[in-house]
Amino acid sequence: MTAPSIEHTGRERETLIEMLTNQRELFRITLRGIDDDQARQRTTVSELTLGGLLHHLVHIEQHWTAVIVERDENAKIDVSQLDSEYKLVAEKTIEGLLKEWDAVADSTAQLIREVDSLDVSIPTPTAPWAPERVWWTVRFTLLHILREIAHHSGHADIIREALDGANTTYQRAF
Repeated sequence: MTAPSIEHTGRERETLIEMLTNQRELFRITLRGIDDDQARQRTTVSELTLGGLLHHLVHIEQHWTAVIVERDENAKIDVSQLDSEYKLVAEKTIEGLLKEWDAVADSTAQLIREVDSLDVSIPTPTAPWAPERVWWTVRFTLLHILREIAHHSGHADIIREALDGANTTYQRAF
């Protein structure tokens, strides 16, 4: 089997960037027209809120891109931080978090374009629910970020629909 051509690799990298961008945009649609108070409002039996989900997605993308860069074979997830992971705290705003996510997205795109190889294996942090270290390729780690955004986009859509009847499909049309 021959190695992928530079052109093929470049297309794959740009496709990953495009897919992440598209999925972030779908999530952002659920935030259209809401204020910070609405973003903190629970609308289902879950503790999840739109603002909390946004906070989590910004953090999770920062976390996993750092894992790609640092490649720390001794990394552990700091579980003490998980309590505030899904909360939009008073000092944060939707507008501010969206700007932060834009900066994170730009950094992620730069990383995708510049990382040595999408095929290289990197160590993932251990956690109480994953005590054995596993190694993922850079590609798999980036697809994990995509999966996180897609997964929580579904949550956000349900929360938004329960909040005011809007949903991504409706919002996308306008």
